[in-house]
Amino acid sequence: MEIKVEPKAMEIKVEAKTMEIKVEEEATIIKIHQDIPVATVRKTKEEEEQPLSPAARVFHAPEFNCYVITVIGVKKKIEADVVIEGLKQTLIRHPRFSSKMVNKTNKNKQTQRWVRTNVVVNDHVIVPDIQTQNIENANADKFLESYVSDLTVVSLDISKPLWELHLLDLKTSDAENVAVLKFHHSLGDGMSLMALVLACMRKTSNPDELPTLPYQNRSSSGSSRLTGGSMSGFRFLWLFTVLWSTIMLVLNTICDALRFIATAIFLKDTKTPIKGDYRLSKTKRMSLVHLTVSLDDIKLIKTTMKMTVNDVVLGVTQAGLSQYLEKKYGEKKKKIVGEDQEYKSNSNEMPKRIRLRSALLINLRPTTGIQDLADMMDKGSKCRWGNMIGYIVFPFSIGLRKDPLEHLGTAKRIIDRKKNSLEAALTFIIGKFMIKAFGVKALTMHFQSYMNKMTISLTVDPTVISNPHQLLDDWEESLRTIKTAVQERGSTYQDSRLS
Repeated sequence: MEIKVEPKAMEIKVEAKTMEIKVEEEATIIKIHQDIPVATVRKTKEEEEQPLSPAARVFHAPEFNCYVITVIGVKKKIEADVVIEGLKQTLIRHPRFSSKMVNKTNKNKQTQRWVRTNVVVNDHVIVPDIQTQNIENANADKFLESYVSDLTVVSLDISKPLWELHLLDLKTSDAENVAVLKFHHSLGDGMSLMALVLACMRKTSNPDELPTLPYQNRSSSGSSRLTGGSMSGFRFLWLFTVLWSTIMLVLNTICDALRFIATAIFLKDTKTPIKGDYRLSKTKRMSLVHLTVSLDDIKLIKTTMKMTVNDVVLGVTQAGLSQYLEKKYGEKKKKIVGEDQEYKSNSNEMPKRIRLRSALLINLRPTTGIQDLADMMDKGSKCRWGNMIGYIVFPFSIGLRKDPLEHLGTAKRIIDRKKNSLEAALTFIIGKFMIKAFGVKALTMHFQSYMNKMTISLTVDPTVISNPHQLLDDWEESLRTIKTAVQERGSTYQDSRLS
């Protein structure tokens, strides 16, 4: 889960071997015990200092001091000593997770560099003693949301590697125990970090074996089945397609660049109930909530409509945002009109034209394999690492539709055009300017699929979006509505074929 925070300290009382944190939203007191045997990993040789990449420096900028918080649910009770021993053998052997960020001044010029350091694993592993007598089911889920949200106002100590792991003996509706991993985004992008976490795992059936990931076989090229007589016609068609695609690539890139410049100068989004003001952004506690839905429902829509999972997710998101904003505008009008006058709850009071855009993160390189990362941590070999992500500006078409499938069609058309553009590469180059142009947003959405489930995670500014669960409910309702429309269309199509 990716969030934007700025440095601010929570009230923490430190004693000899016990740290006591008081959470304002909960009456529960958490005591963090440090009685696990100390595990220290020392650097074995002097290594050359590494400068921070341009992308890493952007993530350390004061206006975009960005952390990643990942919540991992497990089926069994977490044994802290086993986890620490595993970290000694894997994660802290990674150069970025065993280096601290150091500011150095040379000839009146300040630079930021990664410097390898000795790692005391216990300094990075936090095991809170949670009083769980009154925490059950839904209360446990709320407690977890509050716990994770509190982490958004606690900065990592820059005198040591920028990561920490929280092990919670807390049974939620999804898991028996929970681990919360927090690290600075300058350590790497989301795709690399997910691969790294998997590379630290081992099979329960064979503790020496890495997890097995599903592999999709690609069909062989259709050109290999072409006969000699049709080869010349195929070559001409291929040449024409390449030429046309190149022309459209250039035109789309120019149009996207001009829109980006216009956005930075004068083209602003419409003021809506979900738009924050980046000029007022100070250190504040963000709210983190999530929803899990069936991935099979999304795949059903994908297959029937002949589109990708990303197309479906964007279409449903557009429908969910439209439904949420319609309700918010309706509530606003109700307050103005007054409770004593007639009010039609189903009236659409949204502006007819709303400009609402989102910055979509795009991975610009192939994902590093977990075997490569495991070899790097085990044998010290080299592999690609760091932040290599770009952005595309996606304009949502906000509004209620009689046919909910229109949201899918709109999203697919926009994404298909964006795929044939170099916008993501350009925004990677000018990443810092991108941050200054768009500022801090009140809403961040992340989607993660795993084991036939899709988890939607929201990071919201509670001063702007006070009811994020309502937004999740509207997203889920939009998914059901679109799924029903797809099924009806499919049955109608089959009936017409039978007749």
